Amino acid sequence: MVLGKGASSSLSMKMADGAEDMVNNNNFTVLVVDDDPLIRKLHDMHLKNFGLRAQVVENGKKAVDLCHVGANFNLILMDREMPVMNGAEATKELRAMGVNSLIVGVTSCGSPNEKQAFMEAGLDYCFEKPLTPDKITFLLQELNKNN
Repeated sequence: MVLGKGASSSLSMKMADGAEDMVNNNNFTVLVVDDDPLIRKLHDMHLKNFGLRAQVVENGKKAVDLCHVGANFNLILMDREMPVMNGAEATKELRAMGVNSLIVGVTSCGSPNEKQAFMEAGLDYCFEKPLTPDKITFLLQELNKNN
């Protein structure tokens, strides 16, 4: 399921023609924020397959701290439930700091109300874990529209 600005409740798409060139010829940077080491590794692996440079951290506070000291990311993949600072708190703080990266919630199944509250924190989209190549392709297409 995906929630987003103008998005439907589901996403089914194939890698668009030219998508491989689109992703292999970019300089996008990605921050993966998740407390689960397996998910961090899986998302990092998928992103590398698309030629993306990813940095990984295990909680929202580390993401906020990175951006506070000047790190910039085109895409931030944010888990909802994490220790120290959860995804909603981190997203609110990042938006308050003026971070205009594409911030995407990547979360385990939760109630529709929990997902909506996460979206309202300032997410651009929200996907269920784990990210798939099709979802990454969609996000890269969104980044290309905005850059």
